[in-house]
Amino acid sequence: MRTMWKGAISFGLVSIPVRVFPATEEKSVRFNQLHAKDHGRIKYQRVCAKCGEEVPYQDIVRGFEYEKDRYVVLEEEELDSVPVESSRTIDIDQFVDITEIDPIYFQKAYYLIPEEAGVKAYALMREALADNSKVGIAKVAFREKEHLATIRVSNNVIVLETMYWPDEIRKAAFEELDKEVKVRPQEVQMARSLIENLTDEWDPDKYADEYREALLKLIEKKVAGEEIEYVAPPEEAPKVVDLMDALRASVEATKKEKAAEKPARKKAAASKRKRAAS
Repeated sequence: MRTMWKGAISFGLVSIPVRVFPATEEKSVRFNQLHAKDHGRIKYQRVCAKCGEEVPYQDIVRGFEYEKDRYVVLEEEELDSVPVESSRTIDIDQFVDITEIDPIYFQKAYYLIPEEAGVKAYALMREALADNSKVGIAKVAFREKEHLATIRVSNNVIVLETMYWPDEIRKAAFEELDKEVKVRPQEVQMARSLIENLTDEWDPDKYADEYREALLKLIEKKVAGEEIEYVAPPEEAPKVVDLMDALRASVEATKKEKAAEKPARKKAAASKRKRAAS
């Protein structure tokens, strides 16, 4: 995996040299656009809107539109000269409890891996962070943007998670939210019971992208020359149900599911203990 950024974590007077690697990868099925007539690949050309000529990449510069159709051009050297301390340092400004941050702020996760000279300081910071629910709040500049970020520990590695700036979070201004609705205490209690019945330990391995898996199987069949039969799902009219009845039925159903799962869980736990003992 290629290093995407090099710098240091600034932690008080401690400086930890690190390299940054993406922690996630998207696995969606990608399609190419083709000409329906002969299945030729569709190409996109960079064409100047003023002269109509195709422009090679080396002749493209970046400009900021300050008035309609008027631009100021910024050269690479000028962009590199922007005085931002976070371009080479992840400077931790403060620590906060992770529960204080609304998940809507989080963007993308990156692994911070120490350079050889910073292994001990890295281990010290990792141990200190792992013992509580605190995360560091920092700023870092890469990919031509300064990011607000959190620093935390996950599975023995320090993780940097970029965040949206407060002015990038859209306000939830919808007239439907302003309508007055009367919710009965019994309905709230029943909804809380349903939440309780559906509460379980987080197990990410329990989930998979079923749509992607089904789509790949469909593609395999097409490659093999199999005929695909399309069956349209039946259209069902929306059912109007009493909210309390629906909640009550949901609570009963989840109770039965939990009761049925208990023996299987006990068996799995016993099997795990047996393997650990052997």
